[in-house]
Amino acid sequence: MKKLLLVWLLLLSTVGFAQTNQVVVAQDGSGTYRTVQAALDAVPKNNSSPITILIKKGTYKEKLNLAKKQNFVRLLGEDLEQTILVYDDYNGRQVDGAEPLGTSEAASFRVFGNNFTAENITFQNSAGLLGQAPAMWVYGDKARFVNCRFLGFRDTLYTYGYGSRQFYKNCYIEGTTDFILGAATAWFEDCTLFCKPKGTCMTAASTPDSIAFGYVFQRCKIVGDAPEESYFLGRPWKPAAKTVFLNCEMSNIIKAKGWDHWGKEDNKQEAFFAEYKSKGPGAGAKNRTSWSRQLNADQAAFYNYETALRGWNPLAEEATMPAVTTTK
Repeated sequence: MKKLLLVWLLLLSTVGFAQTNQVVVAQDGSGTYRTVQAALDAVPKNNSSPITILIKKGTYKEKLNLAKKQNFVRLLGEDLEQTILVYDDYNGRQVDGAEPLGTSEAASFRVFGNNFTAENITFQNSAGLLGQAPAMWVYGDKARFVNCRFLGFRDTLYTYGYGSRQFYKNCYIEGTTDFILGAATAWFEDCTLFCKPKGTCMTAASTPDSIAFGYVFQRCKIVGDAPEESYFLGRPWKPAAKTVFLNCEMSNIIKAKGWDHWGKEDNKQEAFFAEYKSKGPGAGAKNRTSWSRQLNADQAAFYNYETALRGWNPLAEEATMPAVTTTK
């Protein structure tokens, strides 16, 4: 009888979650849940209705996971700089005598579900320089991040999903070597990329050879406090890597050559690295590697949501988001 009662209570709480389509996370107990993971755990499997999780200001030190089939979740932070989701795992760390963590397992937040959205939130990995330590790891398709910060060092943002479509707008992303990496098709628009000292390369795309688009950076700014000419724009983690910068402003942190082939001559033929109208002291098209490309206007026009994101328009989807209130 006790087991039946427990099952009934769990079902009731899940139904209630689905009916309200909005919950509040607050550490002081004033919301629906005290922790972010508790709110994520309550999302029904095979969910098909948008659910908004409003996260009140605070620093939430939690190892977070949104499972497969927990779809259509929207995380909305109360304040960008004061709503912080953080953990401190890193590649090689051993927890309770278990096998050392890999880079994926070390991520502070892992998103498996599709149609995920996050707004006004800081995602952080505070492990420092101990090893590869993602603040965010995204597997799911149609993931949107608007006005978010990603703080860390190596491998800060791991766009893991094999060809999954991801969108980042008005975001701040910082790190050292390969601080944006992975196999996804990811569009970055009006973002700030901050290169920290002791790094060598900003991006490491591993685009599958069957996918036409990898990383696209549109109107982004590359800044930082790293030494002058210390960073490459990108290098091919996998041979068919694809990375393009369109109308981006580049500081003198960027090396004159622009791109690195990761020590493999074949990568020069297979990788697609290109720019269009780069500006700033780090642009210097004349000094770029001979195997990278400078696009013309017609070629650059081919880079749009319809083609790069295979028919998905993340801004059109934003207009359909339900209104948010601050009630429980």
